[in-house]
Amino acid sequence: MSTAPVPGTAPSSVRVTHIGGPTTLLEFAGWRLLTDPTFDPAGRRYAFGWGTSSRKLAGPAIPAGEIGPIDAVLLTHDHHGDNLDEAGRALLPSAGTVITTVPGAARLGAGARGLSPWQSTTLEAPGRPSIEVTATPCRHGPPLSHPIVGDVVGFALRWDGQRHGVLWISGDTVLYGGVRHVAERLTVGLTLLHLGGVRFPVTGPLRYTMTARDAVDLLGTVRPHTAVPVHYEGWQHFQQPRATIEREFADAPPDVRDRIRWLPLGTPTDLET
Repeated sequence: MSTAPVPGTAPSSVRVTHIGGPTTLLEFAGWRLLTDPTFDPAGRRYAFGWGTSSRKLAGPAIPAGEIGPIDAVLLTHDHHGDNLDEAGRALLPSAGTVITTVPGAARLGAGARGLSPWQSTTLEAPGRPSIEVTATPCRHGPPLSHPIVGDVVGFALRWDGQRHGVLWISGDTVLYGGVRHVAERLTVGLTLLHLGGVRFPVTGPLRYTMTARDAVDLLGTVRPHTAVPVHYEGWQHFQQPRATIEREFADAPPDVRDRIRWLPLGTPTDLET
């Protein structure tokens, strides 16, 4: 399957293609943005440090060679293989811009832009709306886990013509005060929620990303127009697959449940923001 640019997409509409794991292609108003590139085939085991590891169970719905030109990569963090693998890393030099964490930008070099939480940068190109990209807070594990898990950010994207609010990518995070601040500071139209309830045997019950119950809680606070689950399939350490998440969502209040939109892998879907 090849993915051609969509120059005519209206500024209030975004064509979202969920490629697998956290990886999505975002197309609107002539822009083509890619989140957390993971394009390795299934089968390999990846080490995440401190005795943690995981096997990739599914390859991408679209191979890296069929993605087409990319204007920018929004990389929540560069140091975990389920957010940037070898094939994804090989794609970075062909992208116009890479935006990530401050330590990640230093590691990647090549002009990558590093943002701390609530810092912003702007993507600009002739004939297209400028995009303000703001990093949002993440904590990729329990309290005091930062020395182990490292820096992670989410991203809020703002451009002229959005109808309901910013496009927010949560990033790999548990539910904590920093994430709740998004509701206080931003009006969210479309959100990509990193779920999966990540756990590792070596750390027992500790979670490293949001569970479905966390998502229900957060959505009740942030109240986006549309919420798209990502980062829930394709890896051994994702402990809550879609079926588990859907059971939790089924018991959510209607004003939360009705905001959730599942996307078929590899299929472009037009959504409002």
